[in-house]
Amino acid sequence: MNLIPSLRLKPCLSMVIITAVLITLFVSCAKMVPPPPPPIQPTVGSRQIGIASWYGKDFHGKPTASGEIYNMYDMTAAHKTLPLGTQVMVTNLENNRSVKVTINDRGPFVKNRVIDLSYAAAKSIGMVGPGTAEVMIEVLKTPSGKKAPSPEGLYTLQVASFINRENADRLAAKLSHLVDNVYIVLYRTGETTYYRVRVGTFESRELAIREGERLTRHGYNILIARYE
Repeated sequence: MNLIPSLRLKPCLSMVIITAVLITLFVSCAKMVPPPPPPIQPTVGSRQIGIASWYGKDFHGKPTASGEIYNMYDMTAAHKTLPLGTQVMVTNLENNRSVKVTINDRGPFVKNRVIDLSYAAAKSIGMVGPGTAEVMIEVLKTPSGKKAPSPEGLYTLQVASFINRENADRLAAKLSHLVDNVYIVLYRTGETTYYRVRVGTFESRELAIREGERLTRHGYNILIARYE
């Protein structure tokens, strides 16, 4: 008679053990989830790592949060907290390509994304096809330190910007078979050096556009920049 109660308790004891194990596993998994990254500070040199996305023709021609009209071919971006007018360098951590953009809009409003790039900016770092990419954002200039470009001076074509010198050297060697005066410009921030692959110097923007169109036909994404 004493054996019957003990036999009936075994299933209950098993359920208690299983429940305890599941709770332990759940708590362990919860502890493994990393906390969200801290918000980026609006100071030169501040960094943030997260997922970038891009937005294009559905917003083309519409007002941004800054009041500017969104142009998908400009080097701009949307960020949730950085002051409008802030200039940042965005590096695709999957291929080390970088692009400098100006924050002129608010977003993205999708969970776990930190910046929305314009179509042109996203294309220049190779993330249009995938749609998203893990990036590093670095603040280069705050609005108070931004200077308006001079209307005079020379222009150059920037083909790409890397944080890896070998990538820049390979692209420069490949470009040298198409054009003359290929060179690499170093752009240093507090902790990072960017290697910008550029082509030529041009006395007017029109001449730069003409050469840029030729390189575009060869499959390169071209950014017209001031010669520094």
